[in-house]
Amino acid sequence: MRLLSGEIAPDDGTVWVRPSTRIAHLAQEVSLDSRDSVFDVVAGGLAELGRLLSQYHHAAVKLAHAHTPADVARLSELQHELDSRGGWAVEQRVETVLARLGLDGATRMQSLSGGWRRRAMLARGLVCEPDVLLLDEPTNHLDIEAITWLEDFLLNYPGAVLFISHDRAFLKRLATRIIELDRGKLTSWPGNYDDYLRQKAGQLAVEAQHNALFDKKLSQEEVWIRQGVKARRTRNEGRVRAIEALREQRRNRRERVGHVDLRLEEGGKSGQLVFEAERVNYSYGDTRVIRDFTARIMRGDRIGIVGSNGAGKSTLIKLLLGELSPDSGRLYRGTRLQVAYFDQERDLLDPAATVMESVGGGPSVTINGRSRHVAGYLQDFLFPPDRLRSSVSTLSGGERNRLLLARLFAQPANLLVMDEPTNDLDVETLELLEELLFDYQGTLLLVSHDRAFLDGVITSTLVFEGGGRIGEYVGGYSDWMRYQQTMAAQATEPPPSGKTPEPGSAAPTGKRGGESRKLSFKDQRELIVLPGKIESLEAERVRLHAKVGDPAFYRQPAEEISSTLARLEAITPELEACYARWETLDSQVTAAG
Repeated sequence: MRLLSGEIAPDDGTVWVRPSTRIAHLAQEVSLDSRDSVFDVVAGGLAELGRLLSQYHHAAVKLAHAHTPADVARLSELQHELDSRGGWAVEQRVETVLARLGLDGATRMQSLSGGWRRRAMLARGLVCEPDVLLLDEPTNHLDIEAITWLEDFLLNYPGAVLFISHDRAFLKRLATRIIELDRGKLTSWPGNYDDYLRQKAGQLAVEAQHNALFDKKLSQEEVWIRQGVKARRTRNEGRVRAIEALREQRRNRRERVGHVDLRLEEGGKSGQLVFEAERVNYSYGDTRVIRDFTARIMRGDRIGIVGSNGAGKSTLIKLLLGELSPDSGRLYRGTRLQVAYFDQERDLLDPAATVMESVGGGPSVTINGRSRHVAGYLQDFLFPPDRLRSSVSTLSGGERNRLLLARLFAQPANLLVMDEPTNDLDVETLELLEELLFDYQGTLLLVSHDRAFLDGVITSTLVFEGGGRIGEYVGGYSDWMRYQQTMAAQATEPPPSGKTPEPGSAAPTGKRGGESRKLSFKDQRELIVLPGKIESLEAERVRLHAKVGDPAFYRQPAEEISSTLARLEAITPELEACYARWETLDSQVTAAG
């Protein structure tokens, strides 16, 4: 990325960029700390025109406080220059990008957290509409709503986009070609991310077969050259030189980079009921963050928590764990809970401690009843021996994430709480973590913006829906999205003539022109049948909830899982329609009587 953006020069070779090409680069690490406003920083991506916009905004603010002739003249001069250069259209572009990314242009950069600074720098890159947009992990610290907007923006972006990402849903939706850097070599794979996975698997299989044949040949040649005196007398010097070439080729072979070996130390079983919340409320000052939250979390549940940045996801976790107390309502915590907590801010890591000290402090750790040396355990998380005595403050974001996982998984736990664990992890490690959590027998609370990760791990979703309200839905993120789309479609479609209105629509009152209307024979039969149908649907919903809540449910064939979830999703609107119809018929009977 830095070579392409011109920030560094190659040791050898050339990098050609077409003259007048505009390139914008969003780096992975954002360290900008200045007194500039967010508007100034974003407008700065527009070079001279952006500088004029910033000057105009500052002049306007100054004029509002001190109305002097010089200030009026300066504002008029800037306004005239912006008029002549089409600056107002550019200002609208800045305001649009700020609004889409939820940024306040008046805020000072130095007052923002790392995640919000990243948004500001992303806005700076987007606003200049470059010919080539370079994005390094653009989805880090963005919530799902912002990621979806970014995807839509980039899908319609007229320029070229080159991005590094571990977000598989982001990759699948956007990438039309994959460029892979593997063991020092760049390979271009045509097609989307799924095409790349298939082609790469085939290439690795061929490579493994080739290496096996090569090693067999080298082994045979080594046997020949190490034979006794008789063999040396008839030694073929050409063959000897060929063996030396084979040895050199073997020495230069670079093996695949190792992958993290994840194993989780599981604790004893907790009580059957892990958490029960009843009408829980919590506020920060005058802002209601949690409103009337009611839920029951049982042992073995895998719960995903979804919402925009600042909605209250971390607050909900702290309430459940007892780090905060609710303003009102009842919150029960189950018995025999052993909690392992992955903190998104990584505050559990001491920057001054070494890598080894951060895991446990002692020379060994116990994983599933087996004692292991800390050095060997940390090698499973890709920490070589020369990094073990490094301080945490020197680690990269990905290394800190892996260290926190190593620390977390060394603790026996039956309740695993993970707040944004996927940031800075590579795709292979993400998939291994996904497999580990899928087989985890304890209870999981997972906050994440990674949609593919959520779909692969969780069985139900808590969604912050605005105003502190939290909705509970069966299935993963994609299941919730399908439900939302179904509800939106039903809300916009008028009910067919003669059909029962959908839930939430106006039901007939049973009167016409002020007079009551008696039920027809067909309506009377329907009124008799409806209570039994409602009871049957309620019982079916209870059975399906129990089935989906079973940890073994997601080990079934995909068709069985999909059909069960689809049926469970369809039952709620069906029940609501039955209740609405029963109330309509019952009110007609009451009015007629």
